[in-house]
Amino acid sequence: MTQLYSVEEVAALLGLHVKTVRGYVRDGRLEAVRIGRQYRIGADALEAFTGRAVRPKRRGSAVEVSSIVQIDDVDRALVDRVSTLVMSSAGGAHDDGRLRVEMAYDEGRARMKIIVLGGPESTAELLRLVGALVGS
Repeated sequence: MTQLYSVEEVAALLGLHVKTVRGYVRDGRLEAVRIGRQYRIGADALEAFTGRAVRPKRRGSAVEVSSIVQIDDVDRALVDRVSTLVMSSAGGAHDDGRLRVEMAYDEGRARMKIIVLGGPESTAELLRLVGALVGS
């Protein structure tokens, strides 16, 4: 039996407004079944609509790590080098691709901050890379 999603769940999965998803269903662009007064969209219909596999809902808890790295006495050349390497490394995250990185540089204080959010393994790998780059 295929997984059924509510209109609200589909909207959240696709990053759309609920009214947009309802419009797709009413227009016939997204196949749905009406159960009572609500629509239910099957995983196979959603995959056909989006052209990609639907990730099943996770069971249990997910682990996310947040870290802030502050680097003092850093010049623009090092900031550029660290930024390039960190962002290219973050693009190949191992923990289901959820690694997010933000960076800020305060030239007046010669201070760089790197904010990392992601799974424990890819975050640890990225932090090791930063440590190696700045010579911890």
